[in-house]
Amino acid sequence: MGGNVSGTGGADKADKAEKRPNDQLNSWFLRSGWSKGELARQVNRRARQLGAHHISTDTSRVRRWLDGEQPREPIPKILSELFSERFGCVVGVEDIGLRAAHQSPSVSGVDLPWAGPQTVELLSEFSRSDLMLARRGFLGTSLALSAGPALIEPMQRWLVPGTTGREGGGADRDRVRRSRLSAPELELLESTTVMFRQWDAQCGGGLRRKAVVGQLHEVTDLLQEPQPADTAQRLFTVAAELAQLAGWMSYDIGLHPTAQKYFVLALHAAKEAGDRPLGSYILSSMSRQMIHLGRPDDALELIHLGQYGSRETATPRTQAMLYAMEGRAYANMGQPAKVKRAVSMAEDCFSDCGGGDGDPDWIRFFSEAELNAENAHSYRDLAYVAGRSPTYASLARPKMERAVELFAQDSEHQRSYALNLIGMATVHLMEREPEESTVLAGKALRIAKQVRSERVNNRLRKTVDNAAREFGDVAEVVELTDQLAVHLPEPAEAAQAV
Repeated sequence: MGGNVSGTGGADKADKAEKRPNDQLNSWFLRSGWSKGELARQVNRRARQLGAHHISTDTSRVRRWLDGEQPREPIPKILSELFSERFGCVVGVEDIGLRAAHQSPSVSGVDLPWAGPQTVELLSEFSRSDLMLARRGFLGTSLALSAGPALIEPMQRWLVPGTTGREGGGADRDRVRRSRLSAPELELLESTTVMFRQWDAQCGGGLRRKAVVGQLHEVTDLLQEPQPADTAQRLFTVAAELAQLAGWMSYDIGLHPTAQKYFVLALHAAKEAGDRPLGSYILSSMSRQMIHLGRPDDALELIHLGQYGSRETATPRTQAMLYAMEGRAYANMGQPAKVKRAVSMAEDCFSDCGGGDGDPDWIRFFSEAELNAENAHSYRDLAYVAGRSPTYASLARPKMERAVELFAQDSEHQRSYALNLIGMATVHLMEREPEESTVLAGKALRIAKQVRSERVNNRLRKTVDNAAREFGDVAEVVELTDQLAVHLPEPAEAAQAV
């Protein structure tokens, strides 16, 4: 096929005259251990997941990139994401010697104005662009991940006092105008958000993401109309919850820049709603993403920001969740004493939850099963950081077993059940029990076929790959590897979920 379908389209004359080997890209490529053919296959697969079906890269094209050719979007962003995932850290487009696409301030970055009208405008623009670009096949390709001070410093301004939706968000001056949104309609919007959250827990982020984005866009339309102060506040809360959920679903299917953008906008909306606990929950979602991307220092900063901001208003259940996430961050930083303290604090706070009648719906997911799961993963992660320490693996095991036991009785959180089956399988691998590990991974495989979650799929593939490398001669491992290839192959096409 011609050069245009590769996503490059050729370089201009000036580029050709000045073209020289891309040393930065060559360095990352060599360290990755991939062949040119494997990198080409990875690029093509990721492009299809994004809906960019015109991309068709081969080894000769990869060689030309290494020789200095500048590919067009979305190739630079795809390469950035592939290397970020490979090395467990944020690898920017510039880090691999490529030019970032021009991005307008409204759709790029995280340092945005903390003001109600701008928040509504940005939410409306981004959700509309998401829906349109998903259809056109370029979802997420114009975004870049932020990390370090570029992420943390703008988020700190969440705590700066200012006008919020609680005071009307600019709607007071329009109080004389009657809202066309009735009380039952507003209640329906709130209950629909709860329903979307339940669907995500049951089915994964891939199935209803576009519906959530569409609902978010509708809510921003309502926020652009004159509303009474109390209605504006409730609408900002709905917008924050929907934006957080859109971000979470994007994260679940591997769209990390898109997820981060939604999380940031959700935090802005939570500020306008005057809801500090909801803001802390959104920050915890951002923290999870940073842990996944190998940035535990950033994750810890985000969690501490959430804890500080909601220290006087969060319920015990929310506080327990924040401490559990603090433990995850410390575990990935290799700080066992602080992990144990955070785990203990999470358990103490959770013991004060009672019936949870005062908890908002968004935190009700944090059950005894989830508490045990997070604390088990903290010790599991700590074991990995400490070179597969049997001591920390033994601390993870009873908590993971309890989490698996409880999730097995919970039909509403199938994705969490699968993730914890996989977590328990990794503990068995660390304890050199491959047969037991394959039993749990096999159960997770059966669930993975029913939910739409790349997070589940990728963790399962990684766990089975690790088992095959270490215990490739064990019959159960061989059989599970074959089953995975048949029932959960690397996707040739992205699920039509976005």
